[in-house]
Amino acid sequence: MRFRYFPRSEEANGWAAILPERLPSAPLQGGVQGDWVVVGAGYAGLAFAHALAEHQPQARIVLLEAGVVGDNAAGRNSGFAIDLPHNIGSGTAELAKASHYRQLLKGGLAQLAHWVSRYRIDCDWQQSGKYHCAVKAGSAGLLKQYARELDLLDEGYEYLEGTALSARLGTGFYHSAIYTPNTVLLNPAALVRGLADKLPDNVTLYERSPALRVDNTGGVRITTPHGEVVAGKAMFAINGGAGQLTPFAGKLASLATHATLTEPLTPEQRSRLGDIAPWGLTPVNAIVGATFRYTRDHRILIRQHVAHAPTLHSDVGAREAIVRRHRQLFLSRFPELGELAFAHSWSGLISVSRNGAPLWGQFGADLYAALGCNGAGISKQTMAGKALADLVCGVESPWGEQMRALGTANYLPPRPLLDLGVQGYLWKERLLGAGEY
Repeated sequence: MRFRYFPRSEEANGWAAILPERLPSAPLQGGVQGDWVVVGAGYAGLAFAHALAEHQPQARIVLLEAGVVGDNAAGRNSGFAIDLPHNIGSGTAELAKASHYRQLLKGGLAQLAHWVSRYRIDCDWQQSGKYHCAVKAGSAGLLKQYARELDLLDEGYEYLEGTALSARLGTGFYHSAIYTPNTVLLNPAALVRGLADKLPDNVTLYERSPALRVDNTGGVRITTPHGEVVAGKAMFAINGGAGQLTPFAGKLASLATHATLTEPLTPEQRSRLGDIAPWGLTPVNAIVGATFRYTRDHRILIRQHVAHAPTLHSDVGAREAIVRRHRQLFLSRFPELGELAFAHSWSGLISVSRNGAPLWGQFGADLYAALGCNGAGISKQTMAGKALADLVCGVESPWGEQMRALGTANYLPPRPLLDLGVQGYLWKERLLGAGEY
């Protein structure tokens, strides 16, 4: 099995760019052997490696990262470690699935909190909560439906609108919001860097070492540009990129998202917003709407625009137009900050399945995977990796059952039908979400 496409990002990741410089680990050179090889140093791969190493301290674990930790997809998201699904659904089956989903998110968040505390990872970890926002009055009904579903799950929240909301956010742009208190906001590049730099001694990380070829005929042999890993078993945590391998083919699509981070606000500029605490907000329509954050170092993050990325990179030619769009979104919310400069703009990748279910578990005698984040990757994929390590080590935990309850990803149509289907879905969401920009 061979890989044809690899994540490629020409632009610098803003979250990593504002951190102190870090020296990556050396690429793989020559041949190494291990009991396990883990492909992908994102949340699932790092969580699996940490948990596996703790369960089996004598195991030799090799961790491959195609790029540089913190500059990969895991380090390029918006930095929301959520504890609740953004949208739940009102049917009995949907609520049951939401309950499993919620337990996984809470478990992943607790596991990350443990590692951040244990290893003293400086990632700007702050339990600020999350505002799920509607721009127009007509969308407030979606929030009220969400509130009813949170009531059924016995979850606490606040419904805010008007001046009560604008006083929290420093902008009167939004009509209403549901605030839930337990989401953690953080710098995602700093978090994955910290997890990678604190790996147990029996894990060896090789960065800038993409897997080119996988042979699983009796054990596993993975070829990289300058080396080779021979191991007893392999775990794949590369989300949409894994769709190029036979066991996972045709079940995951890759989407590119785009973000911009401003320069820090000056004290005078901050005074224009009022006395506000750091916050994060998500839109009622995730495809059309914009995610925003006001960070602890007084920057504003804008994430908006989703596009199909079947070859794992975004359209370079569209980047200038996307940044202009981000400027419009920013000014619509903060017109009094028109002189504030953008510091960094970048793209990142997420993988989605047709039915919202993951690819998790064993996929052959020697192959395992935790794939298909479908968004909410920080907390959910952390628990997906931890749960898989428990499973392969025979450690009893509730997490495997919760993961299985989410179901498994079903098949997507082949390209070019997939391309047409994704474009049609995005077009429909933009039409339905008109006014929620």
